[in-house]
Formats: sequence, structure tokens, C-alpha cells
Amino acid sequence: MLTAFRPTIALLLCAMLAPQSYGASLTLSKPEDAGFSSERLKRISPAVQRHIEAKDFAGAVTLLARKGKVVHFEAQGNLDFDSGKPMRTDTLFRLASMTKPITAVAVLMMMEEGKLVLSDPVSKYIPEFKNPKVAMWNLPNDPRGAGVRLVSADREVTLQHLLTHTAGLTVSPDGPAADFFRKANLSQEGISLAELTKRVGGLPLSFQPGTQWLYTSTVGFSILGRVVEIVSGMSLDQFFKQRIFTPLGMSNTFFNIPADRMADVAAVYARTERGLVKQPAPKPLPAGVEFFGGAGGLTGSAEDYLKFCQMLLNGGEYNDVRIIGRKSVELMTDNAIGNLDLRNNAPQEQNLAGYGFGLGVRVRKSSGASGWLGSVGDYGWAGANGTYFWIDPKEQIIGIVMMATRVARVRTEFPNTVYQALVD
Repeated sequence: MLTAFRPTIALLLCAMLAPQSYGASLTLSKPEDAGFSSERLKRISPAVQRHIEAKDFAGAVTLLARKGKVVHFEAQGNLDFDSGKPMRTDTLFRLASMTKPITAVAVLMMMEEGKLVLSDPVSKYIPEFKNPKVAMWNLPNDPRGAGVRLVSADREVTLQHLLTHTAGLTVSPDGPAADFFRKANLSQEGISLAELTKRVGGLPLSFQPGTQWLYTSTVGFSILGRVVEIVSGMSLDQFFKQRIFTPLGMSNTFFNIPADRMADVAAVYARTERGLVKQPAPKPLPAGVEFFGGAGGLTGSAEDYLKFCQMLLNGGEYNDVRIIGRKSVELMTDNAIGNLDLRNNAPQEQNLAGYGFGLGVRVRKSSGASGWLGSVGDYGWAGANGTYFWIDPKEQIIGIVMMATRVARVRTEFPNTVYQALVD
């Protein structure tokens, strides 16, 4: 098993003698030592710089590792458009849906301990999910004018359905269950995770569980996070810290960002008709209200996320610490949705033709269908604010790009600049 990035004694002594720093500690290897061309890898920086000059985003951090060796780690541009503060390799980014694979690992850890099985109905843990209903258009060819009817679901929603986004959850103001979704007021400020999951459990589904793939946004993996809390007896924040982050050395990944790190967080910008608009920081929850969002609540650094990715690529182990078993990683990263496809996942942003879905990650089934470079079996996911990662077991590649504005084109461009540089 690879156990890359193990610090040397000399590096540890330097770290102990130096003042406290949040700077990146990775040592770069020569690209040729990992089967890359140094000259061809130089194409990554200009590809990112073109977006910075076009003001698509203020800055980005790109990271590439292969066979346990980091061969590219670069910060470009600024933390925001206003202050001129330079982007750093240790900058923190709001990970959004890159939280989901970590939540999936937490669920698998509970599975390994015998505290749940993936075929369990969600109602076993959250009773409001018992006896679900499905909203259906009364006239399929004229849906909105004819209203909806509710029918009994053919089966209950399971943990596996949530992990694979096939539960049928209502997650947007579209579709037959849209009115129920709007009236549930799931975005209400100050709502706890426990209360959110209860409200979702009482909503009609958009389709029969297991029959379609529809990304569940901020809802599905929030429910899974709540299940982890229930079966582990810990908040998701405590679970992640004790069971995943501390063992992996992910000291710069947080649900609640420490006050002394707030200035290190890249500013998030959203695309609007008025151009890029800086987004406010999330408001603190009221005292006594807990909401640790397993669907998208984490903030972290590229180096920290690399440790999580390396653990998966190593088959569940990193630096002699095992997080999950090898077979659990295989389960997580295999296509679990049969012939269903990802056509509902904003095809204008990234062509996911030829991809299936595992547990919290998309999984490539075909090399040619998507039109961008990769390998059968590569897997990964993205965050709404622009963060993106993928892992290629065949080539032993980990690629990570961190930015704070959603420019989906980069999710294709970055892998292309990586794979074209392979020379072994």
C-alpha cells in the first residue's frame, strides 16, 4: 500500500522549531519520477491563468499526485477580486458537495461496525420516512395544468438510494412534488439537522425509489449525516474529527471555521445576470441549534483533501492508519445504478455521458463517451462553488482543483492537461 507524504525526521524537527504556520508542507517530486513530462505539465498554469485574466474567478489552487508523489501544487491569482491578497496553497475553500464523499465514508464505517446495512430503510432511523408517497402528474403530456396525485411508493427509501441519488427526493421547485417542496420551507434559517430530516421525510417523492437518478443537492446526504449521528451517538462534526480528520492529519478541514482562519478562506462568487456577485459568509446558527451538513458543510484545504483522496486510492489506508476496508472502497467506487445515467446533472456544465454513480462519487464506465480524458474506473465529484477532484486507480492519479467560483469548464480542462502529460 502507498503511504505517501510521510514526513522525514528532519522535516518534523523543522516543524517543531518553527513558529506555528498553516503553510503547505508537501514536498514536490520531479514529474518524470511519476511518469509525467515536466514540459507538458507546464500547460496547467496557463490554462488556469486564462480564466483568471478573463475574470472567471479570482484565483485557484491546483494539485496533482501520482503513485504517491506530488508533482504539481500551485496557487494562482487572488483570494478575492477586491483585496488583492494572493492565493496561497494553504488557502481554505468552501467544499460544498465535496463533503459528500466524506459522509459516504462515514456511512461505510458504520456499516463495517455492523451498526447499519445499506439496504436498511431510512425509516428505521428517521420514522418520518415510513410509508412514502410519490407525486405523479395527472396528465403526463400536460403536467402543470392538470395537477398531481399521490400514490404509494413501491418500496421504502433505503440508505443505498440516498448514497446513489436514486431516492426520488424532492430537491427543487420543479417536478410533480414542487409545491410540497416549496411549502416545506427547508431553507428556513435556524432549523436543526434533526428537524430538516423530519420535514423531508414527510414530503412526497418525485419518482419511485431506484427508478431514476436525480442529484439530491443539499438534502440526501444531510439525511445520511443525520443517520451517522444517530447510530454513532456523536454529532457529525465530532465523528468527522475523531474518526476521519484526526487520524488522517486533516487539521485544516472544518464545519465551523476557527476565528483565526476566517481571513484564509477564499471569497465565494456566484454568477448572476449582473456578473459575479460576492456571496456573504454563512450566518452562525442560533445558540443550541446544530446543523452539520453532510451534504455540503465543510471548508478545507487542497492538501487536506489530498490526504482523504490518498486514503481512498490506498484502499482505505493512509500512513499506516486504516479508515475503512479495501472492499468498502471497492463498493463505494463501483457503479451502483446499473444503466441509469446522469443526464439530470446539468449536462451543459460537464459531459457525464459514460458515467455511472457509486456511493457519493461518479464513476466512469466508458473512456470515449464523455469526450474528455480519463480512465474507466476513475471517480470523483465537484462542489457547487468550483472545487473538484478525481481519483484514477488505473493510473494512480489524484487531481484536485480548488476555486471559489463555479466554472464547470475547468472540470474538463484540468484533467485534459494532466493526462496529456503522461509519458510512461
